[in-house]
Formats: sequence, C-alpha cells, structure tokens
Amino acid sequence: MENEGTRLNKYISSTGLCSRREADRLISEGHVEIIRGGADDSEKTEAALGDRFLPGDRILVDGKPLKDSEDEKLYMMMNKPKGIICTGDKRIKENVVDYAGITHYISYAGRLDKDSTGLLLLTNDGDLNNKIMKASNFHEKEYIVTVDKVLTTDFLNAMRAGMKIVIDDESHLTLQPGTPGHPLKAVGMTVVTRPCKVTRTGARKFSIVLTQGYNRQIRRMCEAGGFKAIEIQRIRIMNLQLGDLKEGRKRFLTANEIKTLKEMAEMKEERHISPPSGRTKRVFKYTAGPSCGNTNNRRNTSYHAGQDRQRKI
Repeated sequence: MENEGTRLNKYISSTGLCSRREADRLISEGHVEIIRGGADDSEKTEAALGDRFLPGDRILVDGKPLKDSEDEKLYMMMNKPKGIICTGDKRIKENVVDYAGITHYISYAGRLDKDSTGLLLLTNDGDLNNKIMKASNFHEKEYIVTVDKVLTTDFLNAMRAGMKIVIDDESHLTLQPGTPGHPLKAVGMTVVTRPCKVTRTGARKFSIVLTQGYNRQIRRMCEAGGFKAIEIQRIRIMNLQLGDLKEGRKRFLTANEIKTLKEMAEMKEERHISPPSGRTKRVFKYTAGPSCGNTNNRRNTSYHAGQDRQRKI
C-alpha cells in the first residue's frame, strides 16, 4: 500500500492550491481530511504526513472539497528588488506574492533572501517548480556577487572546489531533511557545497553557478572564505535569463522559453498563459501591485492572455 497512489502533499500541490511545503504545513496542522474511495461523507479521517492519495479518494481542506485546478498554467519572471521577501505569507508586509500583484496561488523557483535581487520564476505549475528545485536534478542558477574586498585566487579556487558551511535553517533547503542524502535533522550540520563554476568579473565581483540551494548558501560560502557578500543578483535560472528586465518589473515567459524550460526539466508541454494573439478563457486575477506599473490602481482585474501586449507587466 505504501508504494501505491500519490503522496498527499504532491497531489495537493498538483491541484494548484499551494506548494508541497505548504501542503505539509496544512496536513500537520490538521487542516486536511481524507474520505477514502467508496466511503460516505461521515467516514472522513484526519490526514497525516506521509499519507497517499489513491484513485477515488476525496480530499477536504478546512472542510471544503479539493478540486483539480481548471486554470491554465502561469509562467512569469520577475526582477526582485532588495527588501522583498520570498514568502506567500500574507502576514508579512513585503511578501513577494502581494508585491507581484497576483491574487492567484503562485510559487517561486529558488528563494532569494531579503537582501538579494534578481531573477525569480513565478508559476502555479507545482510539478515544474519541484523539478527545478530538486537538487538531484542539478539544474543551474547563476549569480553575480560583489564582496567587501579584493578577491584572491585562493578564495575563488576554494569556492569552485566546495566550501564547508553550517546549516542553521532547514525550512528552505533544496534537498529536504529526511530525503536520501540528508539526515532527519539538518540544523547545525556542517556540509560541503558542491563544486561549482566561478568566474572573476572584477576586482571585487564574480559570477557563480550553483546546482543546489542551501539557505543563504552564497553568503555562507563567502563568510567561510573570509569575505562578506555585499550584493547578490541572480541573473539566470536554467535557460531563463534576467536580461534587461528592470528591477521590480515582471513579464510572461515566451512560449519558446517555457518549452525549453520543460524540456530541460523533462516535462511534457501543457497549455499556458503567454502573449499569444488569440483569445482564451479567463485564467486568473491579479492586482496592479508595485511591479505592475500603475501603483494607484489596486482593483482586481480579470486577466486574459490576449491582453499582455496592452498591459505593462
């Protein structure tokens, strides 16, 4: 039975409700119930972490039936400014979802800390997001880093070879504790980062390409080598380039960018929201947040894919 069906957190994420991590939180806090196939409504049981969804099962979240999302997939990139926090928690004032002005569920591939800037992939495609974030897939993310003093060859070579860092937060690991390669408890553990590509681009500046994502990894690697990271900007996620996208702005991915991204992540192509010329059904709602150009207009607006060329994103 353990090998049958789909892990419950993965199933919940696939409906577009939330990320797998958020699904785990909902399950652990008792918000999720299961009615097994063939049972009547009175036979619901509280879900537990590790439960699996089987064909015919019904899932309730806060007492309401969970249904597969009928929305088309959303793929956008944003140039995150300093001070914006990568979280969907509405209680945090500067959360990235409100800043992006999107009321539809959305997640991001690769968290940037509050003081870092650059490329974020915003999507409601949970499967794609999970494939990009899974460390065992070795997907590349590239950063430009400025440090507090002149770089040395020894430091750059040490970065390339891998640095010892101490994990003090397991809530944002690409490879979660308890999965193969990690013990159940990661906080306080010393790890050696993977070998990576490092290129000096200035006296105090270098580019680095990572294939994993420990919390504040680049900052900790710099600290381990006796340097302090002053600025960190992500300029690439796999095939997606930040390019000349201005800080605080966002745009839809092109059809070709999505196709290539999914091919690299070994996914099949699906319908998506992009800038086509034709019309399509209403797919999601957004508000004109700080990154949408018009900061005075915060009303909810039904958004159609065909409107992309008329609206500044």
